[in-house]
Amino acid sequence: MNTWPRWVLGALMATLLGCTQHGAPPPPASPQASTVCDLDGMTLADFPGPKAQIFYAHTAQPLFLCNTVELVALYRHPEQVRQVRALYVQDMAATSWDAPVGHWIDARQAWYVQGSRKLGSMGPTLASFSSAAAASAFARREGGRVYDFASIPESSTILDGGVLKDRMEK
Repeated sequence: MNTWPRWVLGALMATLLGCTQHGAPPPPASPQASTVCDLDGMTLADFPGPKAQIFYAHTAQPLFLCNTVELVALYRHPEQVRQVRALYVQDMAATSWDAPVGHWIDARQAWYVQGSRKLGSMGPTLASFSSAAAASAFARREGGRVYDFASIPESSTILDGGVLKDRMEK
């Protein structure tokens, strides 16, 4: 005989059903001045260049990352298999390189410049933009090549040991 109250069973069923429904992706979160990178503990606000965030299924808060290279590497080669609900990067045509704030865009729809002279928190980074035109204009000024998310070269996202060993081929 089941001894659980009906409301407990109802709540459990609603939770389980909710876990299988995808729904709209969550909106980007706004990191605080003290928010740290979930991979390396670096304070996001202390470093230049685009930041990133990943929302996984069954989590209310995103995983914050201090650069876009970490996002692409983690997405392509996760340590754990988890359903990704949303990926966000900053539109660097709309915010300051030295102190980026807000202007979050869907990372999978963004355009990236690899190999520019601009450095991010971990050195070379992938500059992110909401349009191919903005990415191309940045590449003309700062150097580098333009890619969409799916075309970013695998060699551009090698994370093998921190700031002294991470690299990006040019």
